[in-house]
Amino acid sequence: MSTYSKYKQPECIKLQDRIWPDQQLNSAPTWCSVDLRDGNQALPIPMSPEKKIEYFKMLVKIGFKQIEVGFPSASQDDFDFVRILVEDNYIPDDVTISVLTQAREHLIRRTVESLQGVKKAILHCYVATSDLHGQIVFNRDHQGVLDMAIEGTKLTRDIIAEFGLSDRIGYEFSPEEFTDTDLDFAVDVCKAVKETWGSSTKETFILNLPATVERRPPYQYADMIESFCRKYPYLDETSISLHAHNDQGCAVAATEMALMAGGDRVEGTIFGHGERTGNVDIVTIAMNLHSRGIETNLDFSDIESVIRIVEEASLIPVHPRHPYAGSLVFTAFSGSHQDAIRKGLESRDKASELFQQGWKVPYLHIDPADLGRKYEKLIRINSQSGKGGAAYILDQEFGYSTPKGMHPAIGELVQQLADQKGTEIGSEELMQAFRAEFIHPEAVYVLKKFKRQESDDPNLIKISLLMEFDGVECKLNGEGNGPISATVNALRSNDKIMSFVLEDFVEKTLGHSADAKAIAYVSVKRNSDGAVFYGAGEHVNIDKAAIRALFAALNRATKES
Repeated sequence: MSTYSKYKQPECIKLQDRIWPDQQLNSAPTWCSVDLRDGNQALPIPMSPEKKIEYFKMLVKIGFKQIEVGFPSASQDDFDFVRILVEDNYIPDDVTISVLTQAREHLIRRTVESLQGVKKAILHCYVATSDLHGQIVFNRDHQGVLDMAIEGTKLTRDIIAEFGLSDRIGYEFSPEEFTDTDLDFAVDVCKAVKETWGSSTKETFILNLPATVERRPPYQYADMIESFCRKYPYLDETSISLHAHNDQGCAVAATEMALMAGGDRVEGTIFGHGERTGNVDIVTIAMNLHSRGIETNLDFSDIESVIRIVEEASLIPVHPRHPYAGSLVFTAFSGSHQDAIRKGLESRDKASELFQQGWKVPYLHIDPADLGRKYEKLIRINSQSGKGGAAYILDQEFGYSTPKGMHPAIGELVQQLADQKGTEIGSEELMQAFRAEFIHPEAVYVLKKFKRQESDDPNLIKISLLMEFDGVECKLNGEGNGPISATVNALRSNDKIMSFVLEDFVEKTLGHSADAKAIAYVSVKRNSDGAVFYGAGEHVNIDKAAIRALFAALNRATKES
C-alpha cells in the first residue's frame, strides 16, 4: 500500500517577471458557447432536438458568434442535429458552429460528413496530453501522445480537403488536461499541430488550453497561459482559447486571470452547466466585465427568458444565489443593507457626480435593470429587516412616502410581525399591517363628523367636531390658523382627552390623477412622559386626511399608555 501523502501541492509555474497581474482587461474575448455539447452531455436527461433548436436560437439572440453544437460521431442524435442546423438554415451568416471529435479517422470522417453544406464551421479535435492520461489511459510516452496529435491533425486536414470544405472549416485543437500537462511538452504538441495544419488566421486556427479538471489555484492557470504564449511562436495566426472547469469553484477567477495573461477566447456555458461541478459560467464572466464598463457583445437584458429556457432544457433550477440570475441576488434582508440601498437609490445623481460613473449604489454592484429586473424586488422583509427596508417597500410599491421620524415605529411593527410569523413578510402583508397599526389602530377616540365653519377672519379657521370617546359622544369646537391646529385646539378644550402636543405634520398625494387620495402623517407627543406617536390618514379631502391622521396618532398613544 502507498505510503505517499494522499494529496500534495501542485508545482508552481516557473515564470520570471510575469506581467499578467498588472494587465487590465479593456475588451471582451471571443465567446464560444459549449452548452449544446459539453453542457448537454452532462445533463441527467440530454436535450431533445426541439429543445436544442430553441436553445440554439436563444444563444444566437444573446449574441454568441461561435457555438459548439455537438459531437456528431458520438451519436445519431448529434449528427442529425447538425444536419438540421445546416439544411434548415438555422445558422446566421455571422455565426460559426463548432463540432467535436476524437483524433481517430472514422470519427473525423463522420464528423466532416455532418458538416456538408455548412457556410462556416470549426472542427474541434482533442488529445489528452497529461502524463496521467498518456501513461495510465493510453499507455504511451510523450512521443506516442505527440504522434496521436499530429496524426489526428493530418487526418482532419486531409478529410476536410477530400470533402471540398477547406475554405469553410477551420481547426481547433485541445491538448486535453492542459493544466496537468508538462508545459514544455504542451508547447511542443501545439507547435507540431500548427505546423501540420499549415498557414491560418486567428479565426481559422484555435488552440484551446483547457483546465479540464481544476486541480490548481486560479493564478497558476494564468501563469501557464502567459508562459505558453511566450514560448509558442505562432500567436499571430492562432487564437488562444480558455476552457475552465469548476472543480474547485475557481473557474471564473481562473478564466479572468488567464484572459489577462494572453487568452483571447472563452469557452463556457450559460449558468455553468457541464461535467461534475460544471464549466465556467459565461453569464457571470460577461456580466462581471459589463459591471466594469466593458462592452461584452452579449445581451442578457432579458435574463428571465434565458432562465426559463435553460431550466426547461436542463431540468436543473438556477440557484437563488447565482451571481446575476438568482432570485435573491437583488434582495436585501438586513435592515442596515435595506436602509443603505434605499438611500443610495434616492441619491444616485449625487453618487454619480461623486464617483464620476452612472451607477454607484450600496450593496448593488450592478443595476438590476441591466438584466431586466425591477427595483421593487430589491428589498424583502423578515426578522432581520429594519426600518429602512419596510419604508422603501411602502414607498415604491404603494406610494406611502413616510416621514423619517416615523421609520423607527415602522421598524418595530415589522419586527413584531416577523417574530409572530417566523418567515418572510410579503409586501401585501406589510401594507395590511401598516394600515392596521397606523391608519386604523384600535379606536379609543372615534371621529364621527368634521365640519369647517365660516369665519370673518381670513387667517382664522373654525371647525366643529362630533366625536366619541369612552362610549360617549361629544361636540367640540376649535379655531386655528389651519384645520389641523383648529382640531388640536378643539381637543385640548376637553380635559378628559389625553394631554398632548402636535409634533409633526406632513401631507402628500397618493397618485397623480385629479381624484387621487391625499395621505397625511401626524405625530403627537404625550405630555405625561414625552413619548411620540405617529398616525396616518387618507381621504380625497386633504383636511379630512389630516384629521384622521391626528386621531390615529392619539389612539396609538392612548393604546400604549
